[in-house]
Amino acid sequence: MTESTGIERTTLIDYCNQLLESDRFQDYCPNGLQVEGRDRVRRLVTGVTASQQLIEAAAERGADMLLVHHGYFWKGESAPVVGIKQRRLRALLSHDINLVAYHLPLDVHAELGNNVQLARLFGWRIAGGLDDSPRAVGLHGELDVAMTGEQMAARLAEGLGRTPLHIAGSDRPIRRIAWCTGAAQGYIEKAVALGVDAYVTGEISEPTVHLAREHGIHFFSAGHHATERYGVKALGEHLAEQFGLEHDFVDLDNPV
Repeated sequence: MTESTGIERTTLIDYCNQLLESDRFQDYCPNGLQVEGRDRVRRLVTGVTASQQLIEAAAERGADMLLVHHGYFWKGESAPVVGIKQRRLRALLSHDINLVAYHLPLDVHAELGNNVQLARLFGWRIAGGLDDSPRAVGLHGELDVAMTGEQMAARLAEGLGRTPLHIAGSDRPIRRIAWCTGAAQGYIEKAVALGVDAYVTGEISEPTVHLAREHGIHFFSAGHHATERYGVKALGEHLAEQFGLEHDFVDLDNPV
């Protein structure tokens, strides 16, 4: 492969599918190639969600492939290609950009996954999965040094660039922790069953507040987007190194 010719799209996607074991998942959307573009890939752009703004940023950078965590064609969504869906697809097709997305496979990967990458960002020691399934979406582990809930909130804010919502269901120090990136507030009782002091995820729902208080656990809503930046960025960096691609990670601010 040379810089001028790039790598075949099919070779790159086959590599990703094998690396992430995407065929092992029953997911809410198709994983892998979602919109077909150029046959060869030289410049790769990565980002969290394939919004119109991200597509335009990829086009401005001359991307041959846009690789995201949140792509298209989710189960239950309206099928007609109209409105926002039409405009997004038209932008991809008019610029001949391949759209590739990995959802659950990119959450759970043991090296590049969102949850492992979040642990590395904060130095959390991984002990195991949030449950005993072979591909558990969340993880649990320990901090090197115990901290208060306020200290944990400050550490999350520093690392993620946004202030988390902290539900202080307990005043005990945090040593044992569980986490699952994205919209995983519904897993709080899995965290409780592990006996951890705190649970960190991206989003929060009204019942989560009561569950955290009644179970006596610290809960942190640290941002769906903020907690899921790191898997797709790591995957892009890996592909760039493996295949000599030009790579840009584009982080578009999202308060959720």
